[in-house]
Amino acid sequence: MTSLPKMPTFPAIGGGQDVFYSRADTVPRPLIARAKGVMMWDEDGRDYLDMASGPVVSNIGHGNEVVAEAMAAQARTVDFAYMRHARNQPNIDLTARIATLAGPGFERVCLTSGGSEANECALKFLRHHAVSTGEPQRHKVISCYPSYHGGTFATMALSGDDDLAPMLDGMIAPSIKVPAPLSFRPAANHTPATYARACAEALEAAIIEADPKTVLAFFFEPVGGLATGCNVPPPEYFRAIRDVCTRHGVALVFDEILCGTGRTGKFLAAHNWPDALPDIVVMAKGLGSGYAPLGATLIPARMADRLSQGAGFGFFHTYSANPIACATGLAVLDEYERLDLLANTRRMGSYLRQQLEELKASSPVIGDVRGLGLVMALELVADKATKAPFPPDRSPIEPFKLAGLRNGLLVYGRRTSKGRNGDWIMVSPPMIIARTECDELMRRLTAAVREFEAAARLNLK
Repeated sequence: MTSLPKMPTFPAIGGGQDVFYSRADTVPRPLIARAKGVMMWDEDGRDYLDMASGPVVSNIGHGNEVVAEAMAAQARTVDFAYMRHARNQPNIDLTARIATLAGPGFERVCLTSGGSEANECALKFLRHHAVSTGEPQRHKVISCYPSYHGGTFATMALSGDDDLAPMLDGMIAPSIKVPAPLSFRPAANHTPATYARACAEALEAAIIEADPKTVLAFFFEPVGGLATGCNVPPPEYFRAIRDVCTRHGVALVFDEILCGTGRTGKFLAAHNWPDALPDIVVMAKGLGSGYAPLGATLIPARMADRLSQGAGFGFFHTYSANPIACATGLAVLDEYERLDLLANTRRMGSYLRQQLEELKASSPVIGDVRGLGLVMALELVADKATKAPFPPDRSPIEPFKLAGLRNGLLVYGRRTSKGRNGDWIMVSPPMIIARTECDELMRRLTAAVREFEAAARLNLK
């Protein structure tokens, strides 16, 4: 166990991005001076294992020299070429690589600066397609509660999080919400399987109530992120929502910002359910792996080419298809291939999952382990027998983060929906992680869990 890093001090001017965070935060943020592989070191030399790859971003690990050199080489060659004026080869090569890896149905790729922007791109594309093809009445969007789709107003309106309601009130109309098919906390009198069926039926009921001819799209996280703690529905749910959307002419959009780019052991999370592929896939995070801001919206050629033969689609941003970002994405995908990261993700995901299940069996505060590949979460509970979550006024996330820091772990977690749907922390280390590093992760995590258990017993008395 190590001492905690210093709490930040804020100067009169500047001070870093975290000057905007609440001064009431009790969890210090170490000043990272160096990072390599799965490890990071702060200014005082303390080491931390990056247990969740930041916010599930650093898929290829830190300090990759191959990617760094590719970025530098591109900056020395063509640093920027505005896509309205000129084309650039890294853009052409990266979109071809992504489309090839994604497979049939995803032949066109819109590149963006991140996940929120990529989800907005999907929204704008679908709306523009509807208007341009004689269906301007399609403007309603459906998503799940709980869910998370980004930090812009449009993507916050898509997200299902009670904490966002005051922010959105009067600013933008939220999407229509249907229940997410939660596996650990299904509705009363349901099993996970029957609840998933009921959730698919709720989607169809919502479409019918809204009038199918007015519904544009259904946005869904195939493996949940921080809003559901890596929830994975049963296969039957995917087939059901695919059938519902097809039947009513509603676009099915998979938000794979967090779970895509190989995190599940397949390039697209959608590839785990090949008989229920979506119409559009949104990716980000691991695509740039933290080295450059990069997102992508994958679109079928039949839809994109229909628009380009007419008015076209040009609702992009200044840095979309930036040559350095594109060169970074290509280098990242080269590293995926060189290091065989999809296979390593499957192997290490299985190995780590087994150890997490053993930790759960011995811990009174771990209620569930879930996820797929190397995108997993631990649900923290106040009472394991009843699955009771922690009280509204006692979030477990901050105390667990503190225990993590003291035991050399950077923990990714955030209470959502005021804890109504439970609390969890992410276990999604870089996809380069080796077996010995999994063992070290578990050693540090077990120590953090034991420390947290002791504190939880005192706080819940």
